[in-house]
Amino acid sequence: MRFFKIINSFFMKYLSISFFILCLFGLLSNISAQSTITVTEKNATDSTHVPPEIKSVTKHSITVGGKVINYTATAGALILKNEKDESVALYGYTAYTKDGETDATKRPITFSYNGGPGSSSMWLHIGVMGPRRVVVNDPENAPQPPYKMEDNPFTLLDVSDIVMVDPVGTGLSHAVAKAKNKDFWGVEQDIKSVSWFIKQYINSNDRWNSPKFLLGESYGTMRSAGVVNYLQENLGISINGVVLVSSVLDLRSLSFLDGDDASYIMHLPTYAATAWFHNKIPNKPTLETFLKNARAFTIDEYSPALMKGDQLSESEKASVLNKLSYFSGLSLAYLSKGNLRIKEPQFTEELLREEHQTVGRLDARFKNINQNLLSETSSFDPQSSAISSPFTAMFMNYYYNELKVDKANNYHTNAYTAEGFNWDWKRAKTEDYPASPNTAIDLAQAMSRNPQLKILVINGYYDLATPFFGSEYTFDHLGIEKKLKQNISFKYYEAGHMMYIHPASAILFKKDIANFMAESLK
Repeated sequence: MRFFKIINSFFMKYLSISFFILCLFGLLSNISAQSTITVTEKNATDSTHVPPEIKSVTKHSITVGGKVINYTATAGALILKNEKDESVALYGYTAYTKDGETDATKRPITFSYNGGPGSSSMWLHIGVMGPRRVVVNDPENAPQPPYKMEDNPFTLLDVSDIVMVDPVGTGLSHAVAKAKNKDFWGVEQDIKSVSWFIKQYINSNDRWNSPKFLLGESYGTMRSAGVVNYLQENLGISINGVVLVSSVLDLRSLSFLDGDDASYIMHLPTYAATAWFHNKIPNKPTLETFLKNARAFTIDEYSPALMKGDQLSESEKASVLNKLSYFSGLSLAYLSKGNLRIKEPQFTEELLREEHQTVGRLDARFKNINQNLLSETSSFDPQSSAISSPFTAMFMNYYYNELKVDKANNYHTNAYTAEGFNWDWKRAKTEDYPASPNTAIDLAQAMSRNPQLKILVINGYYDLATPFFGSEYTFDHLGIEKKLKQNISFKYYEAGHMMYIHPASAILFKKDIANFMAESLK
């Protein structure tokens, strides 16, 4: 009312009626424009704003094992809610479900994700799990674009529906309303949010009574060990089987901490495999025989020598040094300077230094030019450099053009450049004392309370990111009842961290997982 009194006074004292009308029209137009801007800005910053769910549904078919499979692909993001029924995230996923299946109790469903932490599921998605697969020149550098995509004969779609999961900060996933992305970035936080996503998905899609599997890679294995226990203990959801691809459950095995020799011990057999592959072993035997001997040396001689520390005698050191040189492919002088202890980035830089090459961390079969022959440690990963571009280009092309996701939705292949990305490694179970995070204790609890739970551990011999001997050590120290050990199986491939980009290993990868699922459902 006061607004109109001011206008009336203004009119009576200063303006003709015609001029008043023109001014009033302009003023109201300006007020309307300002109101529109205010509303738009309010929506962008409103802590209670929840965006709509995203969903693109498309129909496809693929031939796997000589049989045609018609399937539905659903790509998008659902609104994730927490225990208080509050909306906390737009959570991205891509689901593949076989058409014509009417009995959900007979159709398994597999939830799959990569690791990082901070990686989207892109790598597993078009590397081996989904119905489409990017073609790379393993183990060589990729050609220049255009790259190639093809139907994936190794997909699990013939034996299980598949849900590729993108944790918050990756894919289309991000916090909404009052939540922040950083609320999800931590060991405990991640286990909880992924578990709640799984519950929400199976509830929304009537999959409560379907057989359920988890398949994670790298940090995704650490996640799976926590998620399987959280689902079981907190949400009443039992998992039939867990597939751990390139496993690390105890981060201590990778950390190369000062004063802690564990990482040196866990990496040595993979150093040996790498030296064998690059022909640094004289008169080399078969890989299996060589690695059997490398394991024995690591356990019986190398580990006790490191444990002695400064108490190791010169004669003992000389004996160990000679054998360490043989198995690692590194010179006596270099190993002596390192006091028998060589970190992974030192090894990848040193092994082929004379050839001016650096070997890969994710897959040590890969190699590329070393531009600094005086460098102590490697500054890049040849495998990552070789495959990142084709994976990224073909996934984006597939996601937006074949799965028909609206290009207005920005898919993040990782969260590493996101504002505030900093992983919280603290664990509630070890909060009294600082410790490396370890979800092997979660897995042991889950197996003990669900004695039917089956575990498949998949390893690449040339994986320096998550070495196979570290995984073996972890499972030999779970502390579970011996009868439960029969529920754990190990498989090995002559490839690296992403063994499925190696065609021969991809065949075994599919076969081993399909057999594991069949055994788990008996």
